[in-house]
Amino acid sequence: MNDRRPPESTLFPVEVHPRLEALRRLELPLLVLVGGATGTGKSTVATEVAHRLGITRVTSTDVVRQTMRAFFSAEFMPSIHYSSFEAGKAVSRVEGDKRDPNLTGFLDQTRNVLVGVHAVLGRALEEGYSLALEGVHIVPGMIKPPGGALVCQVLLAIEDEADHESHFWTRDSASEGMRPFEKYLRALPDIRRIQEYLVREAGKAGVPVIENSRVEETVDRVIDLVLDQIERELEPA
Repeated sequence: MNDRRPPESTLFPVEVHPRLEALRRLELPLLVLVGGATGTGKSTVATEVAHRLGITRVTSTDVVRQTMRAFFSAEFMPSIHYSSFEAGKAVSRVEGDKRDPNLTGFLDQTRNVLVGVHAVLGRALEEGYSLALEGVHIVPGMIKPPGGALVCQVLLAIEDEADHESHFWTRDSASEGMRPFEKYLRALPDIRRIQEYLVREAGKAGVPVIENSRVEETVDRVIDLVLDQIERELEPA
């Protein structure tokens, strides 16, 4: 049987975080899923959590979407060719349709992207490695993690709109014809509606929602949730 635990050299010393001893004894792949709307700090949190837990593979659902764009044309699968908060542009409207087009487009995009996401998760299980996966497409209730792994899913949110807005100042300066802050600021109402939807679905699915007002505190909370789940897994039957 292959050793599926993280390499000893990548783990924080037990003296730093005594509960990490439970992680050393886990014999299942660990899948940490970090969801949240655009601008809620998913990538930062997932990367730091992975580092502290010794998980060497970190990826995002947007990488999956970008890969799929190379194989599926905009005519065949239009929604994946837009940002999550702009996917409403791919929605065909008919008179009298009262649905939120951007939310409808986002959910259509999510269903398409999750085909690739489930393949990524299946590969992790097949090869027996742990993985941290982040992305807006990790919608509570829509992800179907494979059996044979320990899965910890969380949703990040930012309740205060001004705080949420400030997160976009730090994003990549490369943009499509306008400064990134302006692009995201214009889309903020749509991004916030997607967040509201994700939080509602998290409540239905029992997925923990973490207010990401301070990254360090958020990372600690996610790690505690992961270790809680590992310790429950290791409890004698």
